[in-house]
Amino acid sequence: MITLDELYEKLKPIRVGNPICEFTREHCERIWPTIERIRELKREKNAIILAHNYVEPEVLYGVADYSGDSYGLSKKAKESKADVIVFAAVRFMVETAKILNPEKTVIDPNPNGGCSLADGIMPADVRKLRKQYPDHTFVCYINTTAEVKALCDVCVTSSNVYRIVEAIDNDRIYFLPDKLMAQNVIEHCRKNGIDKTIDYWDGTCYVHEEYQPGAVDFVRNANPGVDVLVHPECAPGVVQKADYVGSTTNMLDHVRGSSADTFFLLTECGLTGVLQSEFPEKKFVGSCTMCRYMKANSLTDVLGALENPQPHQIITLTPEVQQGALRCVNAMFEYAEQPTSK
Repeated sequence: MITLDELYEKLKPIRVGNPICEFTREHCERIWPTIERIRELKREKNAIILAHNYVEPEVLYGVADYSGDSYGLSKKAKESKADVIVFAAVRFMVETAKILNPEKTVIDPNPNGGCSLADGIMPADVRKLRKQYPDHTFVCYINTTAEVKALCDVCVTSSNVYRIVEAIDNDRIYFLPDKLMAQNVIEHCRKNGIDKTIDYWDGTCYVHEEYQPGAVDFVRNANPGVDVLVHPECAPGVVQKADYVGSTTNMLDHVRGSSADTFFLLTECGLTGVLQSEFPEKKFVGSCTMCRYMKANSLTDVLGALENPQPHQIITLTPEVQQGALRCVNAMFEYAEQPTSK
């Protein structure tokens, strides 16, 4: 387990353009008793804490047992031997942990765990679409509620979406809810000679849709040799200007193996903080765009969820939703773990 000194060493390199993301030694000392109490409760309750790469660094480095992207954390939830899972992220991710662990207590510590993608499509919308597109395979991005997943055929994440869409036998796909990711998948298929008809819902991530191609040009002109990393929730015009496209964990791995010394990330800036901590010798440029939902997680909320979880924080799913959503998510694992033909 990390010590107070080690926590400070992890947090002090983080400078993502916002004063609230600067961590002093005094700040680490103030939060340390909360961290120690969370650790004590984890031992008492046989609990683990999962945290998405976008949440506050003090949660990631102070108390999380595992951090990563949606796909990696879904796997950790599936493999967990804990009795209790506390998931610092947003609601749909916590639901996914419950889908994979129906017998475990799964807790959402986030007081504002929404998502503009997940909140933008309802089960009634999917039922209507399935009647309208009866011959399509319905592919849902992981940024959807459990109820929506239960009505779809296969779930995808930003780290496996291209691979899974390629592998689906059907040449008719309906993709939901992210229209920008769908457009990127369409372009990927076109470039690789994959003949599929892909219809899609009109949803977006409010953070990633803000990025514009001109921002990439501006940063490149100001920083010759910069390596531009883009999340596939961005618009195709942005993705096409990238040096690398992938999930948050994909980006982290890319920076780890890159010979470049300057990087521009077009994704929620929590990941930039992680990279500044892991690679303090490298330079990260560009603006900071925060997700208000991910950043609603705090150490205090995690502590409260472990000490005295409220009924609304404990995830419950009906048997029908549980079974349907599990089928959808398991299909993702089956497709993602198949060997590629390339």
